[in-house]
Amino acid sequence: MNEKKNNITVYCASSTSVYEKYFEAARQLGTEIARRGATLVSGAGSMGLMGAVNDAAIAAGGKTIGVIPRFMVERNWHHKNLGQLIVTDGMHSRKEKMAELSTGVIALPGGIGTFEELLEIITWRQLGLYEGNIVILNVAGYYDHLLEMLSHAIDEKFMKPDHRELWIVARTAEEAVEAALSKNEHNKFSAKF
Repeated sequence: MNEKKNNITVYCASSTSVYEKYFEAARQLGTEIARRGATLVSGAGSMGLMGAVNDAAIAAGGKTIGVIPRFMVERNWHHKNLGQLIVTDGMHSRKEKMAELSTGVIALPGGIGTFEELLEIITWRQLGLYEGNIVILNVAGYYDHLLEMLSHAIDEKFMKPDHRELWIVARTAEEAVEAALSKNEHNKFSAKF
């Protein structure tokens, strides 16, 4: 049996100063992941949207796995109530482990770290290194400008038109979880190195 078949990795902000609408979206996502019987894989943070999505999944009876670099544990930044905590040597191995554990990814709003994680996993999918669905949860239009930039890159021939199929845009937690868990019949990018 594939132990990761219902694991969803969530990328999101750890900032505590973001608007309440983003916290609410994170709570809805954590609740929906648990409701669907999926396991939440996160960066194991206890603050910001990362803390909110973890807390909501736990409160709804969901399973959680946190992946965090040792230096963050030493700074006591990790969530103390996760079902499983995996400590890595650094940031690169953290991202690799989060991808390895999941069959789908959802990006909530976030800052530069979230952008970096999202764009890297899109690149990995293009190269055939990640076969799961990648979902951008576009809360209140937060990702509109990034999506426009990606479209512009396609228009300017830096990306191919079919690269739009590398990600799915969702507007609600329900849509995002459904998209992350939906069967990916084949990854047409797997041979495009």
